[in-house]
Amino acid sequence: MSQFRFANEMNSLLTLDGPLTKGPVPRWQKKGAENSSIVNCSLNSSKQKSISSLNASTKTPSKCGDGDVLRIKKTPAKTPKAGRSGSPTPNKASKTPGGGDRFIPSRSATNFELGNFKLFQTSETESLSPTNEIQRAMYENLHGGDINNQRILSYQNKAPAAPEGFQNPMRVIYTQTRTPASSKSNNRYIPQAPDRILDAPDIIDDYYLNLVDWNASNMLAVALGPSIYLWNAGTGKIHQLLEMTGNDYVCSVAWIQEGDHLAVGTCTGTVELWDCSQIKRLRIMDGHSARVGSLAWNSYILSSGCRSGQIIHHDVRQRDHNVLTVGNHTQEICGLKWSTDGKYLASGGNDNVLNIWSTAGGNRYSQPQPLYTLTAHQAAVKALAWCPWQPHILASGGGTADRHIRFWNCQTGVCVNSIDTKSQVCSLLWSSNYKEIASGHGFANNQVIIWKYPSMVKAAELTGHTARVLHLAISPDGSTILSAGADETLRLWKCFVKNPVKSKEGVQAKVKTSLLKQSIR
Repeated sequence: MSQFRFANEMNSLLTLDGPLTKGPVPRWQKKGAENSSIVNCSLNSSKQKSISSLNASTKTPSKCGDGDVLRIKKTPAKTPKAGRSGSPTPNKASKTPGGGDRFIPSRSATNFELGNFKLFQTSETESLSPTNEIQRAMYENLHGGDINNQRILSYQNKAPAAPEGFQNPMRVIYTQTRTPASSKSNNRYIPQAPDRILDAPDIIDDYYLNLVDWNASNMLAVALGPSIYLWNAGTGKIHQLLEMTGNDYVCSVAWIQEGDHLAVGTCTGTVELWDCSQIKRLRIMDGHSARVGSLAWNSYILSSGCRSGQIIHHDVRQRDHNVLTVGNHTQEICGLKWSTDGKYLASGGNDNVLNIWSTAGGNRYSQPQPLYTLTAHQAAVKALAWCPWQPHILASGGGTADRHIRFWNCQTGVCVNSIDTKSQVCSLLWSSNYKEIASGHGFANNQVIIWKYPSMVKAAELTGHTARVLHLAISPDGSTILSAGADETLRLWKCFVKNPVKSKEGVQAKVKTSLLKQSIR
């Protein structure tokens, strides 16, 4: 019995190793069957949903069992994959044109091991640990090249190329070549409005007269009909110097270079000398037979030009003041100027002739015959001005029929430059602060023009006068010019103001040179 029982038990143990075909289903198999049925149901349902969504995306509507028509969906729903959430991930490529945002790194093209290494690697000055050194060597052997030249992040696409013919409008601003620090700007601010306007009633509207002059003591002399008024530009005070009687009137005024003596030319042919500090007439000098419309000083020599075309040189120190009388003009002399070095005298007349006179030996007056007789102008030559930094350069301006400004080299008698101003040239004035020249014009624009020299490019055009600008004068510091117009106004323009930075540098340089001279013995 015992042997039979043992044999049955052994047979039962041997049968456990094979598959069980009889008996109840094990508990674990029951649970597995339930889970598989749930998965199959979910898969079937998802398939049905996808099929229904595909059917719904078609243009032909399908009918339900109740007979209702399904609405057409424009965007088909996506089927979530197994192992992910049911909510679909938005497609970025469908929203962003051009294949997605190129600034979002591509995970598939990014080497995260390299990025981690480069983020936590030590600086090149510090010694590398053995682990980092091994990683560097392995990367260089596998990928080639230096690890420092590799990028941490890789982007999907390169920057798109610009369309053909496209030009960046900002390129002009940001791609200009920078000027070196040593280069200086040629542009400066010139006010377009006058700093002050003064009334000048009864000023004579005569092209051939010279009725305004400004001296080194900041005193302005203006002839208004038979009277002369002195205006102190520093204090603003006005004094009447003289008033002529009868039909006599003032034709010209001129200050001596240094001092308060004023020369006055009258319509009767006399020249008066006044001491303006004492408001006293010193002497009357005659010799002319017609009105004296132009005056010019050369130290103690006063040159006067009259309507007959005659020039007289007066030595104001002597009792017999007439030292020389010359005549080469056939009509009225309306322009008369000595050069800054006192070597040349320029005279312009209504006969369209410009004469250049040189001094006689060591004297302050000119020779009897002109050095050059220039006939390039086609109208009266009134506007004359000598260059302050080139004493042998003369600028002359012609009247309405000429309208040209011409520059002469008085050492050779050659016209070095000429420009058509399109207007009558009434007066010229050089700037002592800048390499520029100002011109006052009559018909047809009645303006003041500032030119850059020698290019003769317009730096500014000052308008405001309603009649021709007859006279120009400059302040002692060279910063302000005064324009006297036939509209009976005097306008002051601050067009030659020095740059304060440059002027400060100039003062410092002068102080250094003076100290240097004191130290040398």
